[in-house]
Amino acid sequence: MHREAMLTQLGYAPNNALLNQLQKIEANTAGYEKIRKHIMDLHDALKVDGSFVAMSNTNDYFKIKVEAPSPEIAEEAHEKIRHFSDKFKVKIDKLSDKEAYYIVGFDS
Repeated sequence: MHREAMLTQLGYAPNNALLNQLQKIEANTAGYEKIRKHIMDLHDALKVDGSFVAMSNTNDYFKIKVEAPSPEIAEEAHEKIRHFSDKFKVKIDKLSDKEAYYIVGFDS
């Protein structure tokens, strides 16, 4: 998948700054090639819960944001994230003060 297509699928309008940011995230995410497709699948699966995958503004990682309208739907989103991490061996770090995670990379 080309970077422009990935940005578009994540809801961004591709430009040079975003392409450079995505390139940094790719380089910083261990085993990115192995999990790229799964990241997009997770993004699509989370949309129904009001949650999504985005590029972090502060770190060179993808961020999973849980913005569900109710605690029950939020728990469903967290379960999808745990399943994604376990099934595809993706290391994620939960942000302690937010309903969000960083996708660190493939956990071999």
